[in-house]
Amino acid sequence: MASFIKAWSLVIISLCYTFFIAKLVPKGIKRLILFFPVILIFFIVPFLISSIHILGITAFFIAWLANFKLVLFALGRGPLSSNPKPLSLPIFLAVSCLPIKIQPRPKPPNSHSHGGSREGPLIYTIMAVFLVLLIKVYEYSTKLPERVVMTLYAIHIYIALELILAATAAVVRAMSDLELEPQFNKPYLATSLQDFWGRRWNLMVTGILRPTVYEPSLQLFSVLGPNYSQVPAAFGTFVVSGVMHELIFFYMGRLRPDWKMMWFFLLNGFCTTVEIAIKKAIDGRWRFPKAISRVLTLGFVMATTLWLFMPEFNRCNIVERALDEYAAISAVAAEIKRRVTASLL
Repeated sequence: MASFIKAWSLVIISLCYTFFIAKLVPKGIKRLILFFPVILIFFIVPFLISSIHILGITAFFIAWLANFKLVLFALGRGPLSSNPKPLSLPIFLAVSCLPIKIQPRPKPPNSHSHGGSREGPLIYTIMAVFLVLLIKVYEYSTKLPERVVMTLYAIHIYIALELILAATAAVVRAMSDLELEPQFNKPYLATSLQDFWGRRWNLMVTGILRPTVYEPSLQLFSVLGPNYSQVPAAFGTFVVSGVMHELIFFYMGRLRPDWKMMWFFLLNGFCTTVEIAIKKAIDGRWRFPKAISRVLTLGFVMATTLWLFMPEFNRCNIVERALDEYAAISAVAAEIKRRVTASLL
């Protein structure tokens, strides 16, 4: 907790600096240069943390998302600049360091962007119960086939991301009365790789990569025409995503990268760009039935995840360290309960 408080205090102070610099310096290269020390600090902050859970969250929220948001903000773009009036300091801090995005305009209670994907409390409760059951199952992981364990790890990651991002957004929404965009859009219903990565999976990352990588790449490759410039732009987005994932796992494992994570994103990026090119070529004249498309899409994503993505968790010993932390938390909770009970008797 001491390292967590130290690291996040540094984050808050740095963001306050960028907030006031933006009021004094207009958008552009000069503002970006003044933001550069903060960007460098945010790449260092994860090294201050030892807890695998807090480290992973901090690396994702700060070293990746916050840095990309600050680069956009320096140039007058992105979620920190896209509102009709300047954000107040508390809202600026929340949007900067948390994976949330304010809706561009108020919407009715039952209407959400990206197809109304926000799940209800019951679904999140079921997910939380299932996650607890998964953690208990890990106690018998040595008796299960390796592929089964890896599949459980993959499900664990999805559920944990859903719960962490939804809880973060819910707290901010309750404290600020803001309408926020959902984080996932039922990725298990994806009918293509483009649909999965671009419209359903981890929408905050998609929303940050689009203005920082995809749109500049579209302009760079505009000589190919409006149709085919999407191909290198999409692939370049996957390359950047792969680099950032390698960085996050470097923070957590402190091991030299073996680049399997990068190959995962290169392979998915290549197949997604091929898919986009084929769609442009056939121009909607033929397509698979939705049920078959979903099976093929999820099958491909899961197969490549088990092959290239999940082994990094074993290599960095992430699951074992996470289980040790769960055990430590349980021990602390049990000790607190014991002391409270003893004081009441």
